[in-house]
Amino acid sequence: MTSSPEESIDPSVDSVVLRATDNGVSWIALNRPEAMNALTPDQRERLIRLLDDASGDPLVRAVVITGAGRAFCAGADLRATPATRPGPPTASPIPTPADRIAGDVARTIRRGAQRLIAAVLDCEKPVIAAVNGTAAGIGAHLAFACDLVIAAEGARFIEVFVRRGLVPDGGGTYLLPRLVGPQRAKELMFFGEDLRAATAQRLGLVNRVVPAEELTKTTREWADRLACAPTRALTLTKQLVNSSLESDRGTAFAAEAAAQEINMTTADAQEGVRAFVERRSPQFRGR
Repeated sequence: MTSSPEESIDPSVDSVVLRATDNGVSWIALNRPEAMNALTPDQRERLIRLLDDASGDPLVRAVVITGAGRAFCAGADLRATPATRPGPPTASPIPTPADRIAGDVARTIRRGAQRLIAAVLDCEKPVIAAVNGTAAGIGAHLAFACDLVIAAEGARFIEVFVRRGLVPDGGGTYLLPRLVGPQRAKELMFFGEDLRAATAQRLGLVNRVVPAEELTKTTREWADRLACAPTRALTLTKQLVNSSLESDRGTAFAAEAAAQEINMTTADAQEGVRAFVERRSPQFRGR
């Protein structure tokens, strides 16, 4: 039987977020299976740091995010206590009314869930979500922010906020309309119903749905392909696509031309052209 995604991570690491680098791929797993990987402030900050590290590490050429156990991420852990290390406030959950002052909630969202989604979108390496089970709330948005989404057949996505009387946050109102259009996004957010993996694929939220026992194998195949690709070209492509819906045609065309100008200075671009002329397969080094 094919191993599960979390088995690609070193099990000896005692952490709420596990990480291992294998063949140029940084495998990251949320590791609170007993809580369905409900996201704590410490986990969130760890994810943000790992994504930032991946951007600057030439040995990392692709990233995979998954969850240990039967869930990908069941949303924010509303029982978690605020992180205590120095730095910007990372309180979660939202402060209670008795403790709240004007601006607390917005500040918490900006410095918390929105920073995490931005870290995925801004990561300079392609990021794959291997969704092994439930992805709810910020967990769903974490998956949707990734560049590619592979889901096990039993996975489900839930815009759970309406069930708690909350407005969607963590970038959901930004991501979903761009992925499925405003009408479908409102349907998902208004009703908060479970969205099965196959339906999510039909809507364009998921790239591939596979049997649970094939999730790791398929994810590894895709990640390995990305790790052998021209990394800087993928980075620039990701940036162009992510900004395309917020640009007019002239701005988008200018950005595309500038990106190609930058890319042509890379060793991989030169190798790609040389390999074409020499009628051989290119050997990209990520530089």
